[in-house]
Amino acid sequence: MTRYLVVVAAMLALPGPMCAAELNDYPTATRAEYVFGCMKANGETRQSIAQCSCSIDVVASIVPFDRYITAETALSLAQVRGNLSAQFRTSEQATSAINDVRRAQAEAEVRCF
Repeated sequence: MTRYLVVVAAMLALPGPMCAAELNDYPTATRAEYVFGCMKANGETRQSIAQCSCSIDVVASIVPFDRYITAETALSLAQVRGNLSAQFRTSEQATSAINDVRRAQAEAEVRCF
Protein backbone atom coordinates (compact mmCIF):
# COMPACT_ATOMS: atom_id res chain seq x y z
CA MET A 1 0.00 0.00 0.00
CA THR A 2 2.83 2.39 0.85
CA ARG A 3 4.49 1.69 -2.50
CA TYR A 4 1.20 2.51 -4.23
CA LEU A 5 0.99 5.88 -2.44
CA VAL A 6 4.58 6.69 -3.38
CA VAL A 7 3.87 5.94 -7.06
CA VAL A 8 0.70 8.04 -7.04
CA ALA A 9 2.49 10.93 -5.30
CA ALA A 10 5.31 10.75 -7.86
CA MET A 11 2.83 10.81 -10.74
CA LEU A 12 1.05 13.84 -9.31
CA ALA A 13 4.35 15.67 -8.96
CA LEU A 14 5.19 15.23 -12.65
CA PRO A 15 4.23 18.15 -14.85
CA GLY A 16 1.45 17.46 -17.34
CA PRO A 17 2.06 17.68 -21.07
CA MET A 18 0.52 21.18 -21.18
CA CYS A 19 -0.94 23.56 -18.66
CA ALA A 20 -4.57 24.69 -18.93
CA ALA A 21 -3.63 28.08 -20.38
CA GLU A 22 -1.78 26.42 -23.26
CA LEU A 23 -4.74 24.16 -24.01
CA ASN A 24 -7.23 27.05 -23.93
CA ASP A 25 -5.51 30.00 -25.57
CA TYR A 26 -8.59 31.10 -27.54
CA PRO A 27 -10.44 33.85 -25.61
CA THR A 28 -14.04 33.13 -24.65
CA ALA A 29 -15.33 35.92 -26.90
CA THR A 30 -13.60 34.38 -29.94
CA ARG A 31 -15.03 30.95 -29.12
CA ALA A 32 -18.50 32.46 -28.65
CA GLU A 33 -18.34 34.32 -31.98
CA TYR A 34 -17.35 31.10 -33.73
CA VAL A 35 -20.18 29.14 -32.09
CA PHE A 36 -22.77 31.83 -32.91
CA GLY A 37 -21.69 31.91 -36.57
CA CYS A 38 -21.60 28.13 -36.76
CA MET A 39 -25.08 27.87 -35.25
CA LYS A 40 -26.41 30.42 -37.72
CA ALA A 41 -25.09 28.24 -40.55
CA ASN A 42 -26.21 24.91 -39.05
CA GLY A 43 -29.52 25.72 -37.39
CA GLU A 44 -30.09 27.18 -34.01
CA THR A 45 -30.81 23.99 -32.10
CA ARG A 46 -29.50 22.40 -28.94
CA GLN A 47 -27.68 19.85 -31.07
CA SER A 48 -25.96 22.59 -33.08
CA ILE A 49 -24.70 24.18 -29.84
CA ALA A 50 -22.95 20.93 -28.95
CA GLN A 51 -21.63 20.38 -32.47
CA CYS A 52 -20.40 23.96 -32.90
CA SER A 53 -18.77 23.97 -29.45
CA CYS A 54 -17.02 20.75 -30.40
CA SER A 55 -15.97 22.32 -33.69
CA ILE A 56 -14.21 25.32 -32.12
CA ASP A 57 -12.50 23.00 -29.66
CA VAL A 58 -11.13 20.95 -32.57
CA VAL A 59 -10.06 24.07 -34.48
CA ALA A 60 -8.37 25.45 -31.36
CA SER A 61 -6.52 22.17 -30.84
CA ILE A 62 -5.11 22.30 -34.39
CA VAL A 63 -4.57 26.00 -35.20
CA PRO A 64 -2.72 28.35 -32.82
CA PHE A 65 -4.75 31.42 -31.84
CA ASP A 66 -2.46 33.92 -33.60
CA ARG A 67 -2.78 31.93 -36.84
CA TYR A 68 -6.57 31.85 -36.43
CA ILE A 69 -6.65 35.64 -35.97
CA THR A 70 -4.50 36.11 -39.08
CA ALA A 71 -6.99 34.08 -41.12
CA GLU A 72 -10.02 35.81 -39.59
CA THR A 73 -8.53 39.25 -40.28
CA ALA A 74 -7.56 38.35 -43.84
CA LEU A 75 -11.04 37.02 -44.61
CA SER A 76 -12.64 40.10 -43.13
CA LEU A 77 -10.41 42.56 -44.98
CA ALA A 78 -10.67 40.63 -48.23
CA GLN A 79 -14.36 41.55 -48.34
CA VAL A 80 -13.50 45.26 -48.54
CA ARG A 81 -13.16 46.66 -52.03
CA GLY A 82 -10.09 48.63 -53.05
CA ASN A 83 -6.31 48.46 -53.06
CA LEU A 84 -5.92 47.68 -49.38
CA SER A 85 -8.01 44.53 -49.58
CA ALA A 86 -6.13 43.34 -52.67
CA GLN A 87 -3.01 42.97 -50.52
CA PHE A 88 -4.89 40.58 -48.24
CA ARG A 89 -6.40 38.58 -51.08
CA THR A 90 -2.97 37.96 -52.61
CA SER A 91 -0.84 37.63 -49.47
CA GLU A 92 0.84 34.24 -49.20
CA GLN A 93 0.82 34.42 -45.39
CA ALA A 94 -2.90 35.21 -45.29
CA THR A 95 -3.74 32.49 -47.80
CA SER A 96 -1.71 29.96 -45.85
CA ALA A 97 -3.43 30.89 -42.56
CA ILE A 98 -6.86 30.69 -44.20
CA ASN A 99 -6.04 27.26 -45.61
CA ASP A 100 -4.89 26.07 -42.17
CA VAL A 101 -8.16 27.16 -40.58
CA ARG A 102 -10.21 25.61 -43.38
CA ARG A 103 -8.38 22.28 -42.97
CA ALA A 104 -9.02 22.43 -39.22
CA GLN A 105 -12.70 23.17 -39.86
CA ALA A 106 -12.88 20.19 -42.21
CA GLU A 107 -11.42 17.99 -39.46
CA ALA A 108 -13.95 19.47 -37.02
CA GLU A 109 -16.74 18.66 -39.45
CA VAL A 110 -15.67 15.01 -39.48
CA ARG A 111 -15.31 14.79 -35.70
CA CYS A 112 -18.31 16.83 -34.59
CA PHE A 113 -21.08 16.68 -37.18
